[in-house]
Amino acid sequence: MAAKELFRMINFKDLGDERGKLVVIEGNHDIPFEIARVFYIYGSDSDIIRGKHANRNSEFVLVNVAGKSKVMITDGYDKKIVELSKPMEAVYIPKMIWKEMYDFSEDSVLLVLSNTHYDGKEYIRDFEEYRKIMTENKNE
Repeated sequence: MAAKELFRMINFKDLGDERGKLVVIEGNHDIPFEIARVFYIYGSDSDIIRGKHANRNSEFVLVNVAGKSKVMITDGYDKKIVELSKPMEAVYIPKMIWKEMYDFSEDSVLLVLSNTHYDGKEYIRDFEEYRKIMTENKNE
């Protein structure tokens, strides 16, 4: 069984000119899925941790369109921390990867793109349950 991709960094083109900056994100072109849902996180204090879950079916692309934040990404074994601080830089997170977003700057606006509509039943919110599932999958 091949190792699962933990995450992938994406760099969008800056199409701006003397009039200002412009970044375009197109589903199935700039990101590896068709966009079904868009949401953003803002107004979170630097000591707040958002996310703290994995998704069975959803993939995500996260980009700080303003300010900065960090994302801890793990498959229960490998763990990486990504800092997002440029509006043309994003992180792609495949399904079944645990994510925690934190250390938000005061002006942070974290834009999240997903391939699915919201379904609370596909969320795994308990890390020990998640680790158990990932261990079972790894042993298959």
